Parts: sequence; structure tokens; C-alpha cells
Amino acid sequence: MRQRPPIPFLLTLVTALALAACGPSDDSATPDNGDATGEPVTLSVIMEEVPDTDIVLDLVEDFEAEYENITLEVEALPFDQMRDRIITSSLAPDPTYDIVVVDNPWMVDFANGGYLLELDAYIEGTEGYDYEDFAEPLRDIGVVDGTTFGVPLYNYALSLIYRSDIIDEAPADIEDYRQLVADISSEGEVTGLAMQPQRGYKIFEEWANWLYAYGGSLTDDSGNVTLDSPEAREALEAYIETYETAAPADSLSWGFDEALRAVAGGEAASMISYNWMLPTLNNPEGDAGDLAGSFAVAEVPGGKAALGSWSWAIAGNSENPDEAWEFISWLTSPEIDKQRVIAGGAPTRMSVLADEEVWSEGYGQDYYETVAAILEDAEPLASGPNAEEVIEIVGTHLNAAIAGEETVDEAISRAAAEAEEAFARTSEG
Repeated sequence: MRQRPPIPFLLTLVTALALAACGPSDDSATPDNGDATGEPVTLSVIMEEVPDTDIVLDLVEDFEAEYENITLEVEALPFDQMRDRIITSSLAPDPTYDIVVVDNPWMVDFANGGYLLELDAYIEGTEGYDYEDFAEPLRDIGVVDGTTFGVPLYNYALSLIYRSDIIDEAPADIEDYRQLVADISSEGEVTGLAMQPQRGYKIFEEWANWLYAYGGSLTDDSGNVTLDSPEAREALEAYIETYETAAPADSLSWGFDEALRAVAGGEAASMISYNWMLPTLNNPEGDAGDLAGSFAVAEVPGGKAALGSWSWAIAGNSENPDEAWEFISWLTSPEIDKQRVIAGGAPTRMSVLADEEVWSEGYGQDYYETVAAILEDAEPLASGPNAEEVIEIVGTHLNAAIAGEETVDEAISRAAAEAEEAFARTSEG
């Protein structure tokens, strides 16, 4: 499972929300925001235990002031508990959740399993929603076989985060970056970068950026596995050499947490990590201490980032789909999404990233323009049946190559063959 930052959070929150009642629903109509005459409804929501969830909950008062008759029960859980809880609820005659957030590798399995409601009619019937405003790669994640099942909540696109007091300008080329971090490490004061070669999800999430930089891919546009390639071998060889020459010693098992601590603590000059970590590192009251303010963000070397995301979705067995969409569409509307991003939420809408008020009240023009550039052509790690299993498979072989348990050729060949087998199996459900 993907590791997430261990940020203290209120695990379960029950909050009264007010929402206008909707008229009777059919497959082509959406509720009227102005109608407040319906019966009280309670919606149950599952979200991940991360700061973006906290930001969403901070918007509750505004929602209460506008609507009146829906209670929203929000359960925030650690990442590794969420998938099973959603599946269990989706298969139950009496579902636990009306609204779920879906990690991008789950989207195809959940849609094919009947766990999610089709959203196209709701999107098209919501005035002023401007769905095309969401970054295209984020929109695409929610579409399965031409049907939309999820709308973007926040992005996990990776970036290059670096110490601007050590690195004057972030290299755009992967070979230039490799040389830079090796040179920094050779000077002995700090290592060039903190890597995340932990077996499974974390190494693949990081190494995918290297794969893209060398012109490789996991699959083609038709879903055929293309990993067994010269480009993938070159990317893995370069990754291993860089780990050996520029990363902290004995960091083979490092994931997100360890890499972040190394950068925040002054042990490493850079890391490839989530774009929204920049504000965290530059927070004067955060873990970076006196180093806060010295961090900058750039596109990953090579220019094409690995993309993670969460999407809002309505449970396929929810008895309150209209009310569920009312909340989702309000929260992700251009106006409210702007407020969420100013408060620190990870951006999803291109108009918000270009908004001067967001620049001035948030983290500055350079940050948001860089995130916009990252999102324009970012690519998910894997998409298709059993995508999360595929990520774990590839990440296991990558780690084995760094540990010397497999050769580069063996790791790539085996990962590609096993990924092809996993994709070919019928998705669960």
C-alpha cells in the first residue's frame, strides 16, 4: 500500500451539514440547489487521513450557512484501511458510505465492480460547474470506458523539491540532475538527494519519473504493457547508480517519511516528491526549522511527472445519490475550490492555478504556475484492472535490483511479464 505522511489528524468527525433538498431523481436530472423542502438525509463519507481532508472539513460552516437538511458524517482513515472498507460497504445490502474518495489505481476496478455511480448526467446538469476546467490528466483518471465515475479532489503529482540555497537552478534534464546531485554529495556536507527506494509502491512512484525522463512507459495508449524496453533498463541503471553515488547511506528501505525528514533536517539537498510538500517545508513552524523558506519546487527532470490523485465518487449502492452529488459539486465548484486551494489544498482546477488572488493569498505565483506546468502532461503510475497490484509488482522487482537480488535485465523482464498477467485478469468485484 502507498505510504502517506503520518500527520496527526482527527480520525473520525461527525459534522452537521445543511443541504437543500432535491426533487425526485432520474438518470438524467440533478437536484436543484435552491430547494430546501426535502426530508432530512444523512450522508456518510470516507476520506483519507491527510491535511487536505482537514481543509475540506474546515469548509463545513460555509456549507451549513447555505444549505439546511443534510447531515454529513465524515470518517477519515489511514490509507491502508480504505480500500477494503470501501469494497465491504459497496458489497453490503446496507452500505456504510454514500460518498467515497478513490485513489487513481482503484478507479477501473471500482467502476467495473459496480461500486461507483456514473456521474456524466450530474456533471452535464450542474450549471456553471465547468468540468473542463479540471486539469485534463486528473479528469481522465475518473473516466472508465468513456464514462465518468470520479471528479478530482486533489492531486499527488510529483515534483522536484530542492534547497535553493544549495541549488541555484533546478536542472530540466535528467542527466544534468544526476551530475548535480553527485557533485553535491562528493563535497561531503549534504547528500544530493533523498531517494525513496522502499520495496513496492514507493520506489515505483519515484522511479516512474525516471522512466518517463528516459522515454519509457509502463503501458501504451491501448493498455499494452511496454515496460520491457531499453528505455526502462536505462532508467533503472541510472536510478541505481544515482542511489549509490548521491543518496544517503543505508537508505534502501526509505519511503516518503524518511526522505522528507532527511530534506527537512538538512541531510539532503533535494527530493522527488509531491508538489504540495513545498508549503510544508517552508512553514516557519514546521519540521524544517531554520531551513524553512529555503526550499523551491520545479518540474521533475525530464518534465513528465508521475501522477497520483484522489477523486470524489458516489457509491453505487448509495440510497442518496442526488444529495451526495449536491455536496460533491458544491465542494468542487470553481468558487469553493478556489477557497480550498487558498487554504492549502492541492490544486485541481487550471483557473484556480492562474488566479491572482490565489497567488497573493496562497503560496505565490511561481508555485502555482509550476504546479500548472506539472499537471499539464503528468501521467498516472498505472491504470487498468488490478492497477494497484501492478504497482506493487513492479516496485518489488525495482527494489530487488537495487539490493542486488536481481540484475537490471531480470528485474525489468520479470516486472513486465507479471504486470501483463495482472492486467489480464478480471478486475475484482
